[in-house]
Amino acid sequence: MTSSVPSLNRIRVGSAPDSWGVWFPDDPQQVPWQRFLDEVADAGYEWIELGPYGYLPSDPVRLAEETARRGLKVSAGTVFTGLHHGPSVWEKTWAHVSDIAALTRAMGAEHLVVIPSFWRDDKTGEVLEDRTLTPEQWRDLTAQTERLGHEVRERYGLKIVVHPHADTHVDSEENVGRFLDATDPALVSLCLDTGHYAYCGGDSVKLIETYGERIGYLHLKQVDPDILAEVVAHEVPFGPAVGRGVMCEPPSGIPALEPVLTAAQALDVELFAIVEQDMYPCPPDKPFPIARRTRRFLRSCGA
Repeated sequence: MTSSVPSLNRIRVGSAPDSWGVWFPDDPQQVPWQRFLDEVADAGYEWIELGPYGYLPSDPVRLAEETARRGLKVSAGTVFTGLHHGPSVWEKTWAHVSDIAALTRAMGAEHLVVIPSFWRDDKTGEVLEDRTLTPEQWRDLTAQTERLGHEVRERYGLKIVVHPHADTHVDSEENVGRFLDATDPALVSLCLDTGHYAYCGGDSVKLIETYGERIGYLHLKQVDPDILAEVVAHEVPFGPAVGRGVMCEPPSGIPALEPVLTAAQALDVELFAIVEQDMYPCPPDKPFPIARRTRRFLRSCGA
């Protein structure tokens, strides 16, 4: 008897330190990196992201040894940027990006996930700047992101994938569309995070169908619609919202991941789909059983 579940043979599933409650390079509330690597492999994943730079060993020889003996490979590194501030922040941005890009390349990965800066602090909720960009800031954001895409490609052979994120300026359907329409597809692709996009009111399947050629990478995540409604109604910042459990274990939240994966498979390109369930902070024994169940669920979807 053959399975009725279609094989998502172009989707490469992985997980990330984020799914183990890791948000910072060093934090006593987080599990040690050795435990993360042991558990992510035991949960059935082959691919991981680097997470916050400095959490995993930054020496490529050591990291290659640690990942290889667990049967793991790296899909991407992650950088944080405030490129809407214009050329004045370029040198500072590049200093942050270059070390991470070098490690990402040394690990054989091809992608750099780019997260725009937050307009309010994700821990304290303090408003850092206006949540709406001016036209000039939009021009700076798109121009400097293209510059980053060019430099990262030329110097490190990597592709940048920009991650729409809650409490940043690239968040909603309107802002994501505006960003994509104003950037060069040859230089800038998107990391579609299904949870963050739903958090900000977007439809992941619609985005894939509309901007398919711009989708370069996926983060698989779900939100609890009841908690999200409270978060939106009370304007709760992203960090405390995560503490309330707004990002939840699949398949209990939204969006449904099967249609997202089916739409992604239909693009007919190889795509990483990295599980990222924001859980900072969380008890050290909580992530592993969730990771194992999530991997089992994704297999039931054909991934």
